[in-house]
Order: sequence, then structure tokens, then C-alpha cells
Amino acid sequence: MTSQFHSSVHDNGVAEVVLDRPPVNALDDDGWHALAACIAALGEDSAVRAIVIRAEGRGFCAGVDIKQLDAEQGRIVSVNAGNYATFKAVHRNKVPVIAAVHGFVLGGGIGICGAADFVIAAEDASFGLPEVDRGAMGGAAHLQRMVGLQKTRYAFFTGEMIPAAEALRLGAVERVVPRSELRSTALGIAARIAAKSPAMIRIAKEALNGIEDGNLEDKYRWEQGFTMQAYMSPDSTEARAAFVEKRAATF
Repeated sequence: MTSQFHSSVHDNGVAEVVLDRPPVNALDDDGWHALAACIAALGEDSAVRAIVIRAEGRGFCAGVDIKQLDAEQGRIVSVNAGNYATFKAVHRNKVPVIAAVHGFVLGGGIGICGAADFVIAAEDASFGLPEVDRGAMGGAAHLQRMVGLQKTRYAFFTGEMIPAAEALRLGAVERVVPRSELRSTALGIAARIAAKSPAMIRIAKEALNGIEDGNLEDKYRWEQGFTMQAYMSPDSTEARAAFVEKRAATF
């Protein structure tokens, strides 16, 4: 399997996970499972005090590899499991996880951001869930955690992107910075967290997760059931084929 991301741990206890699968950082089945395992393992490492997830290339993450799913539809169950495991590894991680995003943040990219403790965005970042146009479901629970209920529904139904400035206004991101300052800003904030008592931060992470309204993982699992239902529809097959063939879908 070709590596789709890489990770490292700095001397100050900040771990950096970098998505790097050109052209759009859309991970395939194996990639999502490997990413989940990496993030979970970092949280179990006593030397790690905070995690930053960022990306190289044109954008943060375009979600799942639609071309793989179009060619091998049977993989949807495993891809779903990989997505679920990744978002859970972020949300339930034992240390704070910061998403540092630029360019497009789509599908699985929204899942990572919605599961993270907070998001730092470059000025060129934009957030969206084009699931309806790809014949799938999922990600709304995570976007709703970021922007609220009605904005999530508007974005989900229309496929319209949410630019960084609007995401900041809605409280979806902690701050917006120039693209050139994205990595240094995220690593700087992570270093501030890493300098604190690791025991207190781990206790705080568990406590904060416990006071959230509802269970994010249960909500996402509910959505995934509808992804399976969607994939059984001829419209879903047409939507994926149109995306791969770069044409308008016909319903």
C-alpha cells in the first residue's frame, strides 16, 4: 500500500499527522484504516501531549476515494468502518487534536474537523458536504457539531461550500490565518497545550467529551446506515459514475 499520510512526534510532545495523497487527499479504504490506527496509537503514547492533523497539496481532504468505490462497490462497508474508526480516534483521543486545514475540506475532511477539539483554518479554506451529489450520506453529525443545525441542513441539501470567514463567524473554527502561517500557528497552539501538565490535559479531554450533548459516534453510525441505503439506489450508481466521468448526472 502506498503511504497516504505520514506522522512524526516533535521533542515537545506535539505529534504531527500529515495527509499527503495527491491530487486531492482522498483516502482509499486502506488509507482510512491506517490513519485511524495511527491517530489512536499516538493518543496511547505517553510521550504525545497534543496532535496536529494537517495536509500537503491543494486542499486538506476530499474525503473517500470515489473512483475506488465506483470500481469496487463492495468496499463501502470497509470504507465506512475506516471513516468511523478515524473520526472516533480523533474525537475520543486521549489528548487534544487540532485540525489545521486549507483549501477544500470535504466529506471525510469534515469528519476529521468535526471530531477535532478545534480547527485552525487558512484564509483559502472552505468546508462542504457534497454527499448528496456523490450518491452517499454521512458527515452531517460532524458538520452540525461545527456550524449548527440549520446551516448544516442548508449545506447538505445544496452542496454549497462554507468559506473560512463564514466558518469563523459561525464558531466552526478557532481562527483564520494566512496560508503561510497555518502550520506554525497550529503547532504553536499545540506547543502551549503540550507545555501543561499531561495528566491534567488528559483528564480535561475526557471530562469535556463527557459533557457534550449526545453521542457523536452514535449519530454518525446512524448516518452510515443511510449511506448503505443510498448505495442500493440506481441514483447513487449514476452519481458516482458521473463524478468519475466528469459529466453531469442524469436522474
